[in-house]
Amino acid sequence: MKPQSDRKSAAGWQLEHSYAGLPEALHTRAVPVPVARPGLAVFNEQLALELGLDPVALAGESGAEIFAGNRLPEGAEPIAQAYAGHQFGHFTNLGDGRALLLGEQVAPDGSRFDLQLKGAGRTPYSRRGDGRAALGPMLREYVLSEALHALGIPTTRSLAVATTGEEVAREELLPGAVLTRIASSHIRVGTFEYAAALGDRALLGSLVDYTLGRHYADSLDAENRALALLEGVLERQAKLVAQWAGVGFVHGVMNTDNMAVSGETIDYGPCAFLDAYDPATVFSSIDRGGRYAFGNQPAIAHWNLTRLAEALVPLLHTDQAKAVEMAERALARFPERYEFFYAGRLRSKLGLRRAEEGDVALAQELLGSMHSSGADFTNTFADLTRSVESGELLDLSVQGGSAVQPWQAKWRVRLGREPAEKAEVMALMRSANPVVIPRNHRVEEALAAAGEGDFTAMHRLLAVLARPFEAGPENEAYRVGPMAGGEPYRTFCGT
Repeated sequence: MKPQSDRKSAAGWQLEHSYAGLPEALHTRAVPVPVARPGLAVFNEQLALELGLDPVALAGESGAEIFAGNRLPEGAEPIAQAYAGHQFGHFTNLGDGRALLLGEQVAPDGSRFDLQLKGAGRTPYSRRGDGRAALGPMLREYVLSEALHALGIPTTRSLAVATTGEEVAREELLPGAVLTRIASSHIRVGTFEYAAALGDRALLGSLVDYTLGRHYADSLDAENRALALLEGVLERQAKLVAQWAGVGFVHGVMNTDNMAVSGETIDYGPCAFLDAYDPATVFSSIDRGGRYAFGNQPAIAHWNLTRLAEALVPLLHTDQAKAVEMAERALARFPERYEFFYAGRLRSKLGLRRAEEGDVALAQELLGSMHSSGADFTNTFADLTRSVESGELLDLSVQGGSAVQPWQAKWRVRLGREPAEKAEVMALMRSANPVVIPRNHRVEEALAAAGEGDFTAMHRLLAVLARPFEAGPENEAYRVGPMAGGEPYRTFCGT
């Protein structure tokens, strides 16, 4: 049975299909597999409005049918995208094994967004997978992606999570769900690896031209389009990973198929946020060697971009040696660009607008003290912000020691050289230091309740995370870290 098509058009769908116009080697037509009993677990009304959709028309049974894959929105032409990827360093041909691109919603301002169903059933790329998704991981992606959006970090977003009325078999039977993901596109580093592996230079060129037109239109007139694309992706990824570092976000599985060339955070599997600051932090249960640890993320991004450069070599220059030289020259800029963006994040967190040579060393001294004392990453910087307002020294004795006390005198001397008024310093620090993040134990609490059919904690958590920089009594409980002495937090991919 195929999904029915929604012919009402009242919901505001404006779907186009530019990606489907690329050669068929990059995608395959497929349809969602209908589910038993569609229901709407969470629905992002604000995002719907931004996309030009009518929340009222989609909030009920009709929306549940669409977001579960039982009914296609008007104009949908579903495809599964082909791509490859280096997973934990090993190359594999992949593709959308449980996701379908329904089309590209054109928003009222002309912006174009992919509309994808994740967990919509088997596709030609499913291999031995069931094509389904469990409720917990889909709700996790909804929560974490919306949290990063509220923090001002580029990310895919979540429009809805629909329940299926069916169970999926993982290590145990779990309630099934489908996530509706919104993205600038789903073009990955692994998409270029896939095209390059086919050995079709024309196909690779078409993908480069399409990606430039969609994400880097200013570079369409570049003399060397492939090089312009590489440089553009490198710049955005350097900034993105620096933004992650600034809020303590650990992606958890930075395979090349999980790196979007748009510069958005994508594929929320075993991701989480730091509690205590430790660069070696790993949450993913499958990352036994710490490849994707918090402190390794810049180096892994550089490694992934090297794989993109390798894929683009045939288009960089007809002389392979010269092409490799061009790629290496571009890649050599990544550490510098990352450090530039990361230094900017650190300065903002310390209230420094003007750059001085010792600023990064000053920030690193603080981070080192936090590491040795077991201080909470988010709360330390939020308390530092408050200390500017109060004029009092920060007391970290309750967080494992007072190692930060001597550092504060140096910081206040440095702050005294800033030309900005106190109010400006406060505004800068508040914009860079959230008071609330998706605390891992709070996320688990909400997911556990939702698994039992109670979404109260989920909605409360989402409301707090939508205002991460606002302190108040309503979110005080969400600032508290996990209980001391508990088991190390572990996350799972959900596939």
